[in-house]
Amino acid sequence: MSLGQMLRQLRDEQDLSLREFAKKINCSPAFVSDVELGRRYPSEDVLIEMAKALKTSPGKLKEHDTRPPTEEMKERIAADPRFALAFRTIVDSKVSPDELIKFAKSRSEGRAKRK
Repeated sequence: MSLGQMLRQLRDEQDLSLREFAKKINCSPAFVSDVELGRRYPSEDVLIEMAKALKTSPGKLKEHDTRPPTEEMKERIAADPRFALAFRTIVDSKVSPDELIKFAKSRSEGRAKRK
């Protein structure tokens, strides 16, 4: 399910019209419609407001954002070509998204504990 589909589902579950939801998050109904149709994506701040209005967490919504972080990936690869190897290895190894997220979280938690 895409981010837009998830937003629509949560909005429908709460019986919020597109216009009501847009007003709650201080955006135009056209913008919300575009997000739901996958034509546009909200900024981090708007995503947080959407999550609040829909009584969910921003993290839950982010799980449905299917956009690859291409610009950041390109920058990292340009700065250090080993990132390209790392990305290819992940794809070739068929690492699941859950495994990758678990690995990244464990690394972040380990760094936080060392500080």
